[in-house]
Amino acid sequence: MNDSPLMPQRPDDHAYMAAVDLGSNSFHMVIARVVDGDIQLLHREKQKVQLAEGLNEQLVLSEEAIERGLAVLAQFADTLKPFAPQSVRVIATYTLRRARNAATFLRRAKAVFPFPIEVISGQEEARFIYQGVAHFEHFAGRRLVMDIGGGSTEFAIGEGAQPLRLSSRNMGCVSYALQHFPQGRISEKRFNRAILQAEQELEPIVSSFKTAGWQQAVGTSGTVKTIRDIIVGMGLTSTALELSQLLALKAHLVAQENSFQLELPGLTDDRKLLICSGLAILIAAFNLLQIEQMIYIDAALREGVLYEMSDRLQHLDIREHSVASIQRRYDVDMPQADRVSHTALTLFSQVRNTWQLTDEDAMLLGWAATLFEVGLHINSSGVQKHSAYILQNANLPGFNQEQQQLIATLVRFHRRKIRADEIPAFSLYQIPQVICLLVLLRLAVLLNQKRRDDLLPELHASATNQQLQLLLPTDWLAQQSLLAADLLLEQKALKKIAFVLDCPGLTEVVPV
Repeated sequence: MNDSPLMPQRPDDHAYMAAVDLGSNSFHMVIARVVDGDIQLLHREKQKVQLAEGLNEQLVLSEEAIERGLAVLAQFADTLKPFAPQSVRVIATYTLRRARNAATFLRRAKAVFPFPIEVISGQEEARFIYQGVAHFEHFAGRRLVMDIGGGSTEFAIGEGAQPLRLSSRNMGCVSYALQHFPQGRISEKRFNRAILQAEQELEPIVSSFKTAGWQQAVGTSGTVKTIRDIIVGMGLTSTALELSQLLALKAHLVAQENSFQLELPGLTDDRKLLICSGLAILIAAFNLLQIEQMIYIDAALREGVLYEMSDRLQHLDIREHSVASIQRRYDVDMPQADRVSHTALTLFSQVRNTWQLTDEDAMLLGWAATLFEVGLHINSSGVQKHSAYILQNANLPGFNQEQQQLIATLVRFHRRKIRADEIPAFSLYQIPQVICLLVLLRLAVLLNQKRRDDLLPELHASATNQQLQLLLPTDWLAQQSLLAADLLLEQKALKKIAFVLDCPGLTEVVPV
């Protein structure tokens, strides 16, 4: 579905951006440009894929669903052909974060789609949705935002551009349709079972969300839009949705007995099998959260992604705020974090071209270098394990799952033995790239173990494939016998993962 024939004349210009949302029901693409600091939408495409329909009870994505997704990605790739990689951001949600064989899909996608696909957490999805609404339409008070997707439903409460509560619940219109309304069968009993299950899924967040409170409730996504269009078309309202209208629509649907025979204003054929499940989830939310009225806003995850891309073009990266927040929360020794980060990035700058590393790699290394001691308050002897656990499981707005996992992996092996079999298989990062960043972090930590600003000499490094040469003044190294001994041990540790650390003069200082 193309909403506009307009296409950018110079898509290679960084002012042009594209956001792709690989949802559980549909894949969406939005192309926009930045005009005077604001975002102007130029082109939209939507393709029904229903990935969630292909996810079985063992959380394995079917070959048919994979093929449907790849076919749409190939179409999107053709539209995005003129775009530079940094101008396109691709976000995958519920189905690909749940599927056990998501790596298979991502690997095969690379053959037809040249842009990296980021799988994000449910909370991150909720944050993007909230940002899309907050930027789309200003509201002075606090608002609740609800987005019913194919596999999950996201909730957010925020004020202005700041989200205050975020949650993703495992209930969606595709998954609930398969479970509660198979082959389009409708009954009062089926509806009530679906509503009850949705209420059970919502129960853990009810207290927190009601305590936060809101002055406006907003629904986004195709499900809420379809329900609103039907209710308006039936003459039940011309403004906001209310529970009485939802229940009246439910009664009308129950009387029809099967979704295939539904003929309602605003209900398209591709939504017939999803209308009952979406309505059940919406009724459950109205019941438990005691929503009085809900308006529809035509903005969602992809618009939130575009606004964040615009912020990054202006060097406003929310990830910086996330890192600063966790540093404060865990009382990180910031002078030491700054020392390690400075050393790591100094070495990085000298080897980046040889190792073909990027600005994004530099940022991830720098953040790992400032967060490697977040677990220090738990147990100093196992700091690498505790820090990695915290970083793997913390809510870090702005980071996709693999970025967060990469930082946690670097921190996990920043000292002591490197267990190569425990390094995850990434989709966005190659193993040699991960090893190079890990070596730089390990050296930066090792060189700063005395926690002094006046200790290190000027550092010089050069690199070849899987090899780094670190040049240190021999007379200075002779005065640092403990450091020299540790560097010798580091050589042996890296050798076990087929990496060579060369430090000329080291054996002259440390007896072998």
